[in-house]
Amino acid sequence: MTARLADIAAQAGVSEATVSRVLNGKPGVAAATRESVLAALDLLGYERPARLRRRSAGLVGLITPELENPIFPAFAQVISQGLTRQGYTPVLATQTPGGSTEDELTEMLVERGVAGIIFVSGLHADTTADMQRYEKLRGQGVPFVLINGFSPHVRAPFVSPDDRTAMRLAVSHLASLGHHRVGLAVGPSRFVPVLRKVEGFVAALRERLGHSEESARSLVQHSLFTLEGGQAATSALLDRGCTAVVCASDMMALGAVRAVRERGLAVPADVSVIGFDDSPLIAFTDPPLTTIRQPVTAMGQAAVRALLEEVGGTPAPHSEFVFLPELVVRGSTAAAPAEQG
Repeated sequence: MTARLADIAAQAGVSEATVSRVLNGKPGVAAATRESVLAALDLLGYERPARLRRRSAGLVGLITPELENPIFPAFAQVISQGLTRQGYTPVLATQTPGGSTEDELTEMLVERGVAGIIFVSGLHADTTADMQRYEKLRGQGVPFVLINGFSPHVRAPFVSPDDRTAMRLAVSHLASLGHHRVGLAVGPSRFVPVLRKVEGFVAALRERLGHSEESARSLVQHSLFTLEGGQAATSALLDRGCTAVVCASDMMALGAVRAVRERGLAVPADVSVIGFDDSPLIAFTDPPLTTIRQPVTAMGQAAVRALLEEVGGTPAPHSEFVFLPELVVRGSTAAAPAEQG
């Protein structure tokens, strides 16, 4: 081993201690020095330790939950473009119902020797999931970045929209239009973005509309992040006398519009609806949807930047980068009906 260290050190023009640090994956070695040690290994015909094998294909994995919700292809497009511009090849891995799980997709990507992985709305957003899977990935030497969902138990860069502020923007807009009974149609409560939206919504109802905590929470309806989920949640909120519904996704908002029409009511004359995401094509619905725009381009670019810094050996801080959303007012919100207002 000593002879081998000496040979590699001589070939790379560095000390044996430096070679040892590189081979053992220890920090504190400049990227250029690390590269020359690895090149020396290759030149001398030594096999690289598994964790140091060249991920030279330049592949980067991108794992999304599904592609039916247009927000996920939007993220995939921004991230893929960002990676391609930096010379990497994106590999899109999508979970489908009854198909591969996040863990199986992760394993497949690691086996392909990806340089890193970006997770969009994955298990990291689920408060009931075991976060050890990410520590295991870190142990395998694969850098990763997580979008939409935060866990204090995972040491990695996170990228999120400010869900609390998003709800304040939505409620303020509806309050200014004279709505008092505003409902929130949102996904399952085990997800971090859902918990944050509920928190922001309840706070906004108290501050802007004078609701008690109990009254505000009674106007929150959990369902699924789908068109049908939005329809079911909105139906329940209409039963509670809501004249406006804020939805946790644009898909849910389309379901909300359907629920309103099912009752022979009109959007926005009788009930106002606000979506969340500003997915592609959502401006062309009938009526065009007022929504909270998730800053997908900025978030996707930040995720790529953070990942490539990790890949390059200068890790981004293990913290959360939070991006401000924006209210986009279109045709699905209007003044509260006179008899309610």
